[in-house]
Amino acid sequence: MIALRKKKEKDAYLAEIPLSEIEKSPDQTRKSFDEYELSLLAASIKENGLLQPITVRKTDRGYMLIAGERRVRAALSAGLKTLPAIIMDSTDRAAAIFTLLENLQRSDLTIFEEAEGIKRLITVYGVSQCDAAARLGMAQSTLSNKLRILRLSPEQRTRIEAAALTERHARALLRLPDSQRDEVLDRIIAEELRAAQTEQLVEELLKPQKPQKAGCKSSIGDVRLFANSLSKIVDTMIRAGYSAKTRKNETDSYIEYTVRIDKQSAQLRLF
Repeated sequence: MIALRKKKEKDAYLAEIPLSEIEKSPDQTRKSFDEYELSLLAASIKENGLLQPITVRKTDRGYMLIAGERRVRAALSAGLKTLPAIIMDSTDRAAAIFTLLENLQRSDLTIFEEAEGIKRLITVYGVSQCDAAARLGMAQSTLSNKLRILRLSPEQRTRIEAAALTERHARALLRLPDSQRDEVLDRIIAEELRAAQTEQLVEELLKPQKPQKAGCKSSIGDVRLFANSLSKIVDTMIRAGYSAKTRKNETDSYIEYTVRIDKQSAQLRLF
């Protein structure tokens, strides 16, 4: 049995509390738990007890969990009725921020769980991006990039997580228009593209298209065809006895063809 220490005002103390009185925090960032890992932890707790206390705060209904949901789940599976807990005397806001920060500092959150946690920290509890970044030990630009991936649709997020894609994959997709993202995501998953390959693919797709080159070649071909046709017509007129000649004048702005027919030869041909 853990020795209890008398509670001091505005202090935290250690106590053994009933599992049935522990309530899950609404600020829990982690949504998925590996069942195999939980079973291993449950077996260890059953054999050795819980070595690291959970953290809670007192409420009117019992205790609100601040940190340790994985340990609580494993303890329930192991059949425990009580758990050692550090009971914090804190406001709702302070406890919520502590819960979010404790979870965000874990390495096994998915990229979207982490981003959702940061967003909640900022939007619900009024923590600035600068302060949140400092508390999480990251640059503010890094934090901003993590928030950006929440612009992907829920369906896209689910597929990215299922395919175990990285934050770099998600950020690369964000550079594309909405209409292209699903198609490119299909290709990333089907071809098992690495993050660098995905970024290269997106770069290629974002390069300006130059259909004018094909049009330019076509136009040049049309002009040449016209010039050849004009030359043949003039040659035919000359063979028929007309005095005719052509002249080509080309500038940066235009190509000019002039056909000159001698009036006297034309009149003679008419009579």
